[in-house]
Amino acid sequence: MGEFQNAGNLEIAGRRCALAGDPDGKALLLQLTDARELEDLPEEAEHIRRLSGESFLLAACCVEDWNDELSPWPAPAVFGKQGFGGHAAATLHFVTAELLPALEQRFPAASRRRIVGGYSLAGLFALWAACETEAFDAVAAASPSVWYPGWLDYAREHPIRAGHVYLSLGDAEERARNPVLARVGDAICELHRMLAASVDCTLEWNPGNHFRDAPLRTAKGFAAMLKSAV
Repeated sequence: MGEFQNAGNLEIAGRRCALAGDPDGKALLLQLTDARELEDLPEEAEHIRRLSGESFLLAACCVEDWNDELSPWPAPAVFGKQGFGGHAAATLHFVTAELLPALEQRFPAASRRRIVGGYSLAGLFALWAACETEAFDAVAAASPSVWYPGWLDYAREHPIRAGHVYLSLGDAEERARNPVLARVGDAICELHRMLAASVDCTLEWNPGNHFRDAPLRTAKGFAAMLKSAV
C-alpha cells in the first residue's frame, strides 16, 4: 500500500466532499457526514488503514440537515424538538446520480468496489440505501439508528442488495433512558438475524454508549468490509 495521504476536497453539485486515502485504492468508501464529523475524518482514515492493512479512498460527503436528509421517511422527534423529515430519497438520488459518477470519473480504480457506511443515522441511511439500490457491494453501519420507527418492518419487506454487511452497537446504548432509543439492542439483534439468513453479516459489540469512539467504530466497520470477500 502506498503512503497514506489526504486526497483533498471536491465540491459536487454544491456539496462538500472530503477525501482521504489512496486515489488508486482497492475500494471506494462512501460516508455521509455532518460538518462536525468531517473534522474526525483524518483520525477515522488512519484507523481504517491500521485495522485493515488495505488501500482505500474514503469520500465523506457533508449533509446540511442531518435529521431530514438521512431519514428514510418522516418520524416525530425522539430527542429535542426536531423531528425527521424523511428526505433520504433525495440524498440517495444525489449519491447515485451525481456523487458516484463524479468519483468514478476521477478515481476509476477505487470505484471498482464501493462500500457505503456511516455512524448513527448515517449508518441507517447506508443500510436503507443498500436496500434501495445495487450500487454498493458492502455496508458498514456503525451504531446505526435501527430504533427508527418502522425500520424493522421495512427491512423485512426490502431485502438488502449488498453482499456483505457490518453492524455494530455500544453495549450501553440499549440502556438509554429514552424508551425509543432503548429499543436499539433488540432491534439490531433482530436485524442481524434477518440479514445473516441471506448475506454475509457481522454484528460487533463495542464498549460504551452511543457517543463513545465514533471515528474508531466507523473505521472498524469499513476495515471489516475492506477485508471481506469481494
